[in-house]
Amino acid sequence: MVKCVVFDLDGTLVDSVPDLTAALNRLMPARGLAAFDAAAVTGMVGDGVKALLDRAFAARGRVTDDVAMAEFLADYTANAATLTRLYPGVVAALTLLRDAGWRMAVCTNKPQAPARAILETLGIMPFFAALGGGDSFAVRKPDPGHLAATLAAAGGDPARSVMIGDHHNDIHAAHGVGAKAIWAAWGYGRDVDGSDAVASGFPALAGIIAGFGIV
Repeated sequence: MVKCVVFDLDGTLVDSVPDLTAALNRLMPARGLAAFDAAAVTGMVGDGVKALLDRAFAARGRVTDDVAMAEFLADYTANAATLTRLYPGVVAALTLLRDAGWRMAVCTNKPQAPARAILETLGIMPFFAALGGGDSFAVRKPDPGHLAATLAAAGGDPARSVMIGDHHNDIHAAHGVGAKAIWAAWGYGRDVDGSDAVASGFPALAGIIAGFGIV
């Protein structure tokens, strides 16, 4: 097993709210329900597609149904990388970490198909040894089993690993497997505490990770 850096996706590697908002705003008006602005959608992101839809429908006084879930997933998967963009400095940071000998992976509550579509379309999938989506295993974040399974797929050693994410789910999963946790302060999460370090942007990551002294 090797040292490994694991990234969350939404709000960490990519700003995906524009495409999530667009997909929601194709779904909701088709049911006679009001659309959402990006700020509202930002507050719903972090726990997977079902949680996103449950929150959106609840905000309109309705309950998510299986048809809505299937329609949203099909639409969103086909359009997941239309407006979604990498955060500044992602490619440079991934290159530095790779050159420093780190294996890397992505652990996200987003279903694997749209997650892979985003990573491939934006050109960063080759950096990652594994992708653990929200539907890849029997559990998902904050359950540490999600991160543990992703690390196993990447050949990573949990005790020599670092999880980077913008949500409390990422911090809890990291500490649950004995990994270090860095909060991505540029993302969607608010009032996240308990991390081992806070990063203000991608240019700071390599230095913070080096400071952990993991070999």
